[in-house]
Amino acid sequence: MLRIILIRPGSTEFDEQRRIKGTLDIPLSEHGQAEATEAARALSDLHIDSIYYGPGRASRQSADLLASGRRVKLKELESLTNLNHGLWHGKLIDEVRRNQPKVYRQFQEHPESVCPPGGETVDCVEQRAAKALNRLLRKHRHGVIALVVPEPLASVVRHLLTNHDLGDLWRAECETGRWELIEVEAGRTAALA
Repeated sequence: MLRIILIRPGSTEFDEQRRIKGTLDIPLSEHGQAEATEAARALSDLHIDSIYYGPGRASRQSADLLASGRRVKLKELESLTNLNHGLWHGKLIDEVRRNQPKVYRQFQEHPESVCPPGGETVDCVEQRAAKALNRLLRKHRHGVIALVVPEPLASVVRHLLTNHDLGDLWRAECETGRWELIEVEAGRTAALA
């Protein structure tokens, strides 16, 4: 059995301001450094075979903190790039809610049906993430790997591995420093809904 530790990076200033970060390359804030350090401490007794992370400084910094003091391979995977929010990048979540209430509610209730202006759909992210996960599931049939990816990509990864609902991606957007352990049976694939 493979155990996957799904880790959200520590917070950035955008998370703390409730801004949409998507694919923007933003470093951890001081609070985010503390969150990532605490997650690494909480996982310090768990042997990890490999750590994979998506592009972006917050993910890389969080992965580095997790790897500190361990003999573990770190690898950035371009296919674990977060959702491209297009013209929503940098906007306050409340700004989208106020200015585009129907689109906000639609993304909240049926995120797969919305494409941010100039961005990409959740379905595009699901397809990209499923390919990456299936490669990892073929490579690692047993042991423990860590995936350090921000929201909303973390919700998509959890959905692909567990078949749980995506949930409210607006609420998830600013979830940081959290981790969860997902057990995957050997031979399982990341199924698209």
